[in-house]
Amino acid sequence: MKKNKTFCVIEDNSLNRKLFSMLIKRSGYDIVDFGNANDALQWLKDNYVDLIILDILLPDMNGSEVLSNIRQFSHLQNTKVIAITGFSSNYDKEKFLSMGFDGFLAKPINTATFVADLEQFFK
Repeated sequence: MKKNKTFCVIEDNSLNRKLFSMLIKRSGYDIVDFGNANDALQWLKDNYVDLIILDILLPDMNGSEVLSNIRQFSHLQNTKVIAITGFSSNYDKEKFLSMGFDGFLAKPINTATFVADLEQFFK
């Protein structure tokens, strides 16, 4: 069943990217995914998504730089951007939230709750 929301995954690890995308798609959402920040930003400047799952450590730009670029796109001002990273201490979580991320998920993800965890950002 199609749920009429589009998610964007920006993750350089191809196994993680495929896993995240498969779980999201299987739950009925549309998905676009990118392995680097530059390709994602190039696409996002002309396209709308409802939620972005953004890896913090990318080969071409760090997550906070990507977030800063995304926030400059007026059509994405209300799009939720979720940091996803292996840095999972409470300090790290607070740091990412203070940077302006709307949420935080730690790797490795729980595949049983991953999509439900993302859906919380729409409530």
